[in-house]
Order: sequence, then structure tokens, then C-alpha cells
Amino acid sequence: MAFPQNFLDEIKNRIAVSDIVGRRVKLQRRGREYVGLSPFKQERTPSFTVNDDKQFYHCFATGKHGSVFDFIMETEGLSFPEAVEQLARQAGLEMPERDPQAAQRAAVQATLIDVTEASALWFQAQLKTPEAAEARAYLERRGVSQELIERFGIGYAPAARTALIEHLTARQMRPAQIVEAGMAIQPDETDRPPYDRFRERIIFPIHDARGRVIAFGGRAMSADAKAKYLNSPETPLFHKGAVLFNFARARQPAYDANMVLVAEGYMDVVGLARAGLHHAVAPLGTAVTEDQIRLLWRLAPEPVMCLDGDEAGLRAAYRAIDRILPQLKPGFSMQFALLPAGKDPDDVVRDGGAEAMKDIIGRARSLIDMMWEREIERAPWDTPERAAALKQRLRDAVALINDKDVRALYGQEVKARLDKLLGGGAYGNQGRSGQASGYRSSGRQQRAPWGSRRPQPATSELRRSDLGRGEVSFPRREALIVLAVLNHPDILLSQRDHFENLDLSSPELDQLRFKIVDYFDKLPNAEAGLDIDALTGHLNEHGLAELTQRLRQMPEARLLTFVRKESDLNDVVAGWLETTVVHHKLLTLTAEKALVQEELATEMARDGTQNALDRLTAIKNEIAALERNDDSA
Repeated sequence: MAFPQNFLDEIKNRIAVSDIVGRRVKLQRRGREYVGLSPFKQERTPSFTVNDDKQFYHCFATGKHGSVFDFIMETEGLSFPEAVEQLARQAGLEMPERDPQAAQRAAVQATLIDVTEASALWFQAQLKTPEAAEARAYLERRGVSQELIERFGIGYAPAARTALIEHLTARQMRPAQIVEAGMAIQPDETDRPPYDRFRERIIFPIHDARGRVIAFGGRAMSADAKAKYLNSPETPLFHKGAVLFNFARARQPAYDANMVLVAEGYMDVVGLARAGLHHAVAPLGTAVTEDQIRLLWRLAPEPVMCLDGDEAGLRAAYRAIDRILPQLKPGFSMQFALLPAGKDPDDVVRDGGAEAMKDIIGRARSLIDMMWEREIERAPWDTPERAAALKQRLRDAVALINDKDVRALYGQEVKARLDKLLGGGAYGNQGRSGQASGYRSSGRQQRAPWGSRRPQPATSELRRSDLGRGEVSFPRREALIVLAVLNHPDILLSQRDHFENLDLSSPELDQLRFKIVDYFDKLPNAEAGLDIDALTGHLNEHGLAELTQRLRQMPEARLLTFVRKESDLNDVVAGWLETTVVHHKLLTLTAEKALVQEELATEMARDGTQNALDRLTAIKNEIAALERNDDSA
């Protein structure tokens, strides 16, 4: 709506910009202005100014500038009307009258919110009754503490057919209102009375951006229920495609973390909160919508979708891509964190705590990686016609992007990846090096890939690998460590924990390592030894045949004692342990080198600079010596 200018001016006159900014920024007065550190960028020297006389703020570090309304919208993710309403309350001003129809709609909504808010309190009270013992036991088994129950307002709907209706009508709420708010169902036979929508379910209140209860989600406790999860219907208050579960509570933590996590359901959000990750939200039983994407971008520029790594989770990610692409704009995108197959965020947190989930989030994939993977997987590209179809699919996806700059850059990136995957000659780029796609430059026109190799769609486990992107290299040392276990799985009889806990930078090798350890752990009699053919068969069944074959085709597979199949197990274990020690040392030295370089970059003027330089030189020399010895092995 358009607000009268005199009303906006009155808010500005009553509320000083410094009062609002001062809640987030420590301000110091300098003359007629205030200065402080930028709330939008980390800095050591203050570059953020506030001028109450002119009623604006300015950030020299980022160029951001605006009024008190802009600051609220920028730091709290509010829309302009929401910012005006919040500041008007603080200024003690009544909101101006809107048009008659809008006022009528607001009156209806206010009445319905009375119904939903009263229902929420009643559900919460029911969770404490003897009838809800099974529901409380379920929540306890899922690790939901009383603090989390209260934080999320979790409740219980008893099995009685009209218990809620009776409670609400006793408080002078009309049955028609209760039905319109989505709390009851009116049978088609209008002469029959309505009955409660939610019965024998754990109840999760759903709030709007202002924190008001507008709807509910219910998890069935009965195995005979037609639907495990049930949401409120569409109402004047609630449009499920335009609402995110936990949005209001997640707003401030998301701003603080500069990140928002998108889980699949209520319990995932609650589970993440149990691990201290309070910046999580969830769509309401549907694929993420355009409205929800815009809501997410109000919280963070690159939300992270946390999805099950199985086929269903990948399909959900792939469906979301076409919703996101048209809305892309500079600085705003989406990331995808794929969890271990069969596990949701709640499982990950229960098994490994917050650090396990943070590790997965830290390895989130970009939108363009997921888009590329989707099209590569869809069909083979082993003939010119099929490769042309792949190229067309990618072009069609890029064409969905409305922002011309983002669209152009996506097009450049896709073309570069296609040249790597298929060979530059396949697209008329004569003279381009074919090495990126596995061909050596000979000074002649590059050969097209068909016939010389037959690419196939990536398998479910391999599609996110370097191989699936047309790249063939792995970190050499990590590849040898995994290859040794592939060829000599009996290493795990003495080194199982050591193998599982090694830091591997390659996601593909890490996934292969996980499958090997998982197979070992599930063997009924692993102590008797592992059969290499059985292990290979297990990995092939999980789509890892191409990856294991590529490892076994490494030149070192025949040269190094500790990876050769025919080597003695004692020699293998000794060589493998030596390699893992070098691997760990190099990781430690590399991390230490980065810290010293950072210290040098930030403290060049201090007296201790020479000591840091000496340390850096010593670290570099030690790294070089380890790598020389490793290369000569």
C-alpha cells in the first residue's frame, strides 16, 4: 500500500536514525554525526556514519545508504509495509486507514487470528494431559526437550471429534469462524455439524512473518491415519506456497549467521535447533515456490537447501532448479547440501551433532553445479546427436534466467564445461587444447569424442564427481590411500578407524571411503577377512564401478608396492601407514602456512614480522621436502 508522506515524515521526526542503528552498531559521536563499524561488512576502522539531522545513514565500506526504513528492511528482512508498521508502533502512531476493502479483509484476518492463537494455546495445554503420553514419549525419543517444545509451541490434538470446537465456542467463537480459520471441517451435508480437523496428532504452529499463528501442521500418532502429516487448508490467513515454517524465529539468527538453511519438514527444523542451528526453515509439504524463494532471499543471499542424498532428494533439488533460475539476480542464488542417503538433518544431528551438519553445509553445491549434473545425468551424450541434445537442454535451462548479466555468465560457464566434457572440436573451436577432456594436443584438429570413448550418464554415486564433470584428476595421495584399501581391504582389520577418520578433500573419494567402511561394518564376520571381489561387487551395485576402475588404472597401481594387488599385506600396511602420515603432515603444514600468511598480511608493521617470515620459509621447505620424497616413492 502507499502511505501518506506526512505519516512517513512523522515517523522519521519521532524516531532518530541513531536510536534504531544503535541497537546493532556501537556508535560514537563525532561532531554532528555518529560513526561506527559497518553492520554490513567486517572492518577494523569505522566507516559507517549516521546523521540524525539529515535522517540517513551511509556505509562507505559497502556504499549502502538510506533512511531509518531502509535500515530496518536491510538488517531485519522486513518489507517496506512491515518496516513502517514496526516503526509506527515504536513511535506511538496509529497506522493510517486503508481502503474499505483492505480494512474489511484485515478485520476478518484479525478475527481468524484470534481463533488460531486460541487454538495454539489449547493444543499446547493438551500436550501435558495423560492422553498425550505417547506423543510426549515420541518427542522424547526424537530428542525434543521441553525447552524446544516451548520454543516451537508444540502441542497435541486429542482424538475427540469436537474437543477443539467445544473449547472455542465456549469462548464465543462462532463455528463458521472456526471452519474459515481451517481448524474444523464442515461436512458436505450442511445440516451436519463441523468437526475438528486435527485429531490424535502432534501439532506444530505455523507463524507469519510477524510471528502470529496462522496455521498448523500435524503429525499423526495413529498408524491408521490417512496422512502422516496434515497441514491447515488454504484460508484468508494461510497460503502454504507463500509461507515458510519457522520464518519469524529464524529471521534474526539467519541475519547473524548470514545464512539460512532450508530443511524438508518440521522435525528437521526442530532437530537443527537442538544442535544450536536456529537459522533453519522449511516449506510446507511442497517443492519450494517462487514466493518462498523471495522470502528466503530476505534472510540470506544464498540459502542452503538441505536434502536427502538419495534419488528422492535429488529429484527435489532438480525440481527446485527450474523455480530458481528465472528469479536469479546478481548476488542471489541457492546452494544444495546433499545429506547421506536415507538420512535427514535430524538424523545427522542426532548421530554426529552440530559439527557433522556444519561439515555437510560447508560442502554445499552451487546452483550451476546442480543444473549441470541434472542435464548430464538425464541421457547419454555418446553420439553427435545426443551431445547436441545435451547442449540444447543446457541452453534451455540457461534461457530461463531473466537477468541478462546472470544469464550471460551462466552461458559462458556452460560452454566452458561442454568444451571440457566433449572436446572443443565438437563445437567448431579449432585449435583449442583437448587436454581438458582427455586428449593430447598434437597440432592437428582435435578429434571429436565419439568412437574414441563412449561417455555414459553418471551413476547416482558418481554424478557429482570430477569424472561426471569431464575432469579426471584426484589428489594423488588421497587416491593412493583409497586404492590401497580397494586392492587390500584387509587393511581395515587393523586400520578401520584410521581410514574412516582421515581428512580427504575429494568428495568422490570421501564417498567411496564411506561405502567401503559401511560394507566392512555390515559384514557378519569381518574378522575372517574381506573378499576383494565381494567388495568390488558391492561398490558396483552402488554405482561406483567407473570410479573404482579409474583408480585402478592409475599408473601407480602397478608401480607402488603398497597398492599392488599381489603385494604382501604386511608391506601394504607399512606403506599405507607411511603415506597417511605424510598426508596428515602436509595437511597440518598447509593449514599452518595459511595462518602464517594471514598473520603476515595483517601485521606487516609489527616487530614480529621477521619471525613470521622465518616460520613461513621453514614450513614451505618442509612441505617441499615431503612432496619430493613422496614423488620419488
